[in-house]
Amino acid sequence: MSLRREAFGQLDDGRAVERITLRHASGLEAAVLTYGATWHSLLAPDREGTQADILLGHDDVSGYERTRGFYGATIGRYANRIAKGRFALDGETFVIPANDGPNALHGGPDGFDRRIWQVGETGEGDQPFATLHLTSPDGDQGFPGTLQASVTYRLLDGETLEIAWQATTDRTTVVNLTNHAFFNLGGAARVESVLDHELMVSASLFTAIDETSIPLEGTGSGVAGTPFDLREGARIGDRVREAHEQLRRGRGIDHNFVLDGWHEGGDPVPAAVVFDPETGRTLELLTDQPGLQVYTGNFLDGTVAGKNGQIYRMGDALCLEPQRFPDTPNRPDFPSARLEPGETYRHRSRYRFSVR
Repeated sequence: MSLRREAFGQLDDGRAVERITLRHASGLEAAVLTYGATWHSLLAPDREGTQADILLGHDDVSGYERTRGFYGATIGRYANRIAKGRFALDGETFVIPANDGPNALHGGPDGFDRRIWQVGETGEGDQPFATLHLTSPDGDQGFPGTLQASVTYRLLDGETLEIAWQATTDRTTVVNLTNHAFFNLGGAARVESVLDHELMVSASLFTAIDETSIPLEGTGSGVAGTPFDLREGARIGDRVREAHEQLRRGRGIDHNFVLDGWHEGGDPVPAAVVFDPETGRTLELLTDQPGLQVYTGNFLDGTVAGKNGQIYRMGDALCLEPQRFPDTPNRPDFPSARLEPGETYRHRSRYRFSVR
């Protein structure tokens, strides 16, 4: 079967969580949880043809509920940070509870990653898919408007998983949805550092940050001559060890890259390529979003045990989060995150897997 639904345990309050597995005839397989609309696993072959799950996460639902690590979760209502948890729309100020120092991160303390999403449409065949839905009421975590959100996971072919988000509102609001997968192309069964992975990012600019990870003034800093110049690709470990003030502030790379070739309403454009020389696995990301938050697992500190009882440590994963820029609601110079009644928010990102 190309689509399978099964129980994945219960939350502490007794609510059931479901796991949906999509499988292509080629062998590419992705699984999604209704808790947090979480991308739970991705099975991909290495150059010897050996399949392995390349996503960090947890083996049971209790791991996701008790440790808010965002592993594979759908992030919302606003991914990334909002400075001081405040923004204004049409003269009215809205306050989101701070949960990252002085700032609001990933939707606040009770973001979309902490919710049970409802299974909607599903399909088998050449492009198996599953759509999950969530209603976020007016005032949820301080955000205005009742938001009707959905996310669809679809295997387009034997190499590509597409994630597509949509949302509508009954009141002017801000929206920024993404997925927070933690990739390790070497596999999740026995985790080793991703510092030997090679990373290419199609961006000539990045948004430099202050000490609280909020973008500085300006629409972007040039990557040329900095550790953030990944246009030709580089070994991750060679870049995160450089003595650079921005790397110190992020404890590594934890920055938004301004993607080359993006334009509002356009098709997904090449954003990043990751290559693991050890296994040959390669991930190519395409997105229709203007920014890509690149995060090198800087805050994995050995306190969390994940899949197969593996302890996750700094540098054990790479996150590629397509999205609007951080703090956009307070930055009129950034591509807007505003959503009006009668409009539809859309975001499409494609993850293409191959072997070298």
